[in-house]
Amino acid sequence: MIKVITGIRRCGKSELLNMLRDELINRGVQQEQIIYLNFESFGLAGLDTAESLYQWVKDRVKGDTRYYLLLDEVQEVESWEKAVNAFRVDFNTDIYITGSNSHLLSSELATLLAGRYVEIPVYTLSFQEYLLFHQTTNHKSQITNKSQITNPESQITNPASLYRAFDQFLRLGGFPVLHTAEYSLETAYKIVYDIYSSAILRDTVQRHKIRDVELLERVVRFVFDNVGNKFSAQNVADYFKSQQRKIDLNTVYNYLNALESAFIVYRIPRYDVKGKEILKTLEKYFVGDHSLLYAVMGYRDRLISGVLENIVMLELKRRGYKVFVGKSDEREVDFIGEMKENRVYIQVAYKMEGDVTIDREFTPLLDIRDHHPKYVVTMDETWRDNIEGVQHKHIADFLMMKEF
Repeated sequence: MIKVITGIRRCGKSELLNMLRDELINRGVQQEQIIYLNFESFGLAGLDTAESLYQWVKDRVKGDTRYYLLLDEVQEVESWEKAVNAFRVDFNTDIYITGSNSHLLSSELATLLAGRYVEIPVYTLSFQEYLLFHQTTNHKSQITNKSQITNPESQITNPASLYRAFDQFLRLGGFPVLHTAEYSLETAYKIVYDIYSSAILRDTVQRHKIRDVELLERVVRFVFDNVGNKFSAQNVADYFKSQQRKIDLNTVYNYLNALESAFIVYRIPRYDVKGKEILKTLEKYFVGDHSLLYAVMGYRDRLISGVLENIVMLELKRRGYKVFVGKSDEREVDFIGEMKENRVYIQVAYKMEGDVTIDREFTPLLDIRDHHPKYVVTMDETWRDNIEGVQHKHIADFLMMKEF
């Protein structure tokens, strides 16, 4: 099986390949059996076609020895999928490829390698990973082996410490680079904006041959400004019309698909709980990491509910759930997560500020009469008793759960 590692730029795909290379060596694989190529390196500028890449690898493969091919950002090679398929057929290889664009899986790869590859999605740091990341980077000089790295929860001595740590995660986001040094928020958002600009330019504009970059940026801002809200391509077109700017629906769909393929946004479809069917209208869009919102839009308190939803949505995806926005009669369930026969229902809010909020968050879950877990997730530091099995949790505690 060819391993296809996908995710937004700077989420850690290249480092994952480096760790894989180290693990292979630790298991006794010889250095010369590992071929690692990063196609964003200028030194590999000549390997830009399937033919040149194939010939380069062929010259280094000897006999029937098993080789490990680690190909980073392989989408930079024209018709790369033909070369990868040939490596699989002609040589004794174990192949790992990474890419910052889901076009990897919608290209000829799906045809040439049907049933012979598996996608491994990589996301930015989760809250638990963020805690563990800080533990290892802050004490790297004291760590001599992996057994000294403890569980993240062992670093938190009380709820107040956990909630302070979450506040920091909420502000900074999950891009690993932000947690390698003590950056100010201004510097951190500048770094994230550079990541965003690179993803927009290389994985969206160039990959999809988008000509009107300014219009694309306006669509991005509309989507970011509506994170956590239901909307459709028609809503986007109507908004631009109100701004005396015409944009047709096909262009909106093309731009949204381009942003989704670069993992800048995720589209979450709606699911009718009663009718048990996926709806084709008024889906929600979320971002690849919530720090992208701050980098592009600036920090805005009014976005907090959408940001919290974004964090929960990504957590569900990391854990392998298929994620939907739920519709139950006229009420909305923020998220339904499905994994095999398991299902979880989640409502997300900033604070339980009154009876109206409590009714809005609890009632849709109470209306669903099945045995699956149901949660209301907020940033309140005082809890309401579980109501008919619906659990109320602080979002930090929720994210620290081993299973939902």
